[in-house]
Amino acid sequence: MNVHDSERLSGLLEEAGYVRAPEGSDGDADVVVFNTCAVRENADNRLYGNLGRLAPKKASRPGMQIAVGGCLAQKDQDTIVKKAPWVDVVFGTHNIGKLPILLERARVQEEAQVEIAESLEAFPSTLPTRRESAYAAWVSISVGCNNTCTFCIVPALRGKEKDRRTGDILAEIEALVGEGVSEITLLGQNVNAYGSDIGDREAFSKLLRACGRIEGLERVRFTSPHPRDFTDDVIAAMAETPNVMPQLHMPLQSGSDPVLKAMRRSYRQDRYLGIIEKVRAAIPHAAITTDIIVGFPGETEEDFEQTLHVVREARFSQAFTFQYSKRPGTPAATMENQIPKEVVQARYERLVALQEEISWEENKKQVGRTLELMVAEGEGRKDGATHRLSGRAPDNRLVHFTKPDQEVRPGDVVTVGITYAAPHHLLAEGAVLDMRRTRAGDAWEKRNAEKTAKPAGVMLGLPRIGAPAPQPVPTGSGCGCD
Repeated sequence: MNVHDSERLSGLLEEAGYVRAPEGSDGDADVVVFNTCAVRENADNRLYGNLGRLAPKKASRPGMQIAVGGCLAQKDQDTIVKKAPWVDVVFGTHNIGKLPILLERARVQEEAQVEIAESLEAFPSTLPTRRESAYAAWVSISVGCNNTCTFCIVPALRGKEKDRRTGDILAEIEALVGEGVSEITLLGQNVNAYGSDIGDREAFSKLLRACGRIEGLERVRFTSPHPRDFTDDVIAAMAETPNVMPQLHMPLQSGSDPVLKAMRRSYRQDRYLGIIEKVRAAIPHAAITTDIIVGFPGETEEDFEQTLHVVREARFSQAFTFQYSKRPGTPAATMENQIPKEVVQARYERLVALQEEISWEENKKQVGRTLELMVAEGEGRKDGATHRLSGRAPDNRLVHFTKPDQEVRPGDVVTVGITYAAPHHLLAEGAVLDMRRTRAGDAWEKRNAEKTAKPAGVMLGLPRIGAPAPQPVPTGSGCGCD
């Protein structure tokens, strides 16, 4: 969601006449925007550290502007300009569309502008965008969250859940496909609660099936569902809709029923494992990933062992694993029995070691399989080999493959045979078995050609603070619903 918001901020500023600054040149940009997260304390530290780094640069460059938006801005509001008075604009999660106006107002009035809306002004996906990818796109189906998890600050900052009209969602997807996009990811704090405001419990499964009828849309993903709302009709839609990928990211947070109760997670271990069992029965090759918090207040050794039990039973392909981070404003922050840091660290290391072992074992099962990959742009190759490219399998596993003799572009599709497995990636050595040039690859090629001709204008730097990567990795930003 933070990545999606950053794309909207880029789109808004470019529509207003700004030009994106080269990568890593934030100190030389005329405008620097920090899109913040508030899930973990480290995000706060990183923000103020970066603001402090830019202070002398701004002092030496009259006219340079710094803006701070996102969840941390929504939470701290006036605190940011008190701690960093050189910041020009502070805006929240509900009014990102105001950024160009606030920058201009700060420039004219020569004073900081702090504007935090308490409710959503415009649905994020209705704003202009500058997508990072030419062939893959995020599509918001809802914003906000109706859950009250005791560790999570997000509902207080993003507000109550608000669903977007199905027709508007499908119209955006069709427009994106018309531009060359072949993969979309449906976004929501709790995607499978979609339709709850109109009382349609099957609205999300209907949306998935409707995506399956969009010609030219090759891959559909979604994140993140909540186990409480995960119904059989969604599993059926996933299994029966060819372009819905065999991938599921479903936060666990804890395997202990007492801890889940303390977290206000409205499911228990049996319910969670029952969903996993149904998904595997309907979609045998599905890759299932999750989020897990270690060291929640009151967690005993027995509670932690229950989490390890679920990890062994579920056999996740990957997991975001986090040490509990106390966030002021959440009920968990004032709970008794906060776990000592050394205990949390020891449990965390045990969990990571177990998940690494399982991830590797699950990846080894892919050796010998033939997989169809969508060629990726900018995926880091583990060994730095220049003769390899990277792509994503249908289940979202990262695969490095031997670069073929013929040209292959990001967004094109290749078929490869898997020869080696590591815990976090697969390797396909040898010749590519098949290659298909796509409209998505055409779109990437067109965009790449346009990069050589940029209009003159104000340069924009847009670092993202606390924004999660769109694919699961072993460590991350902290909350199962971010």
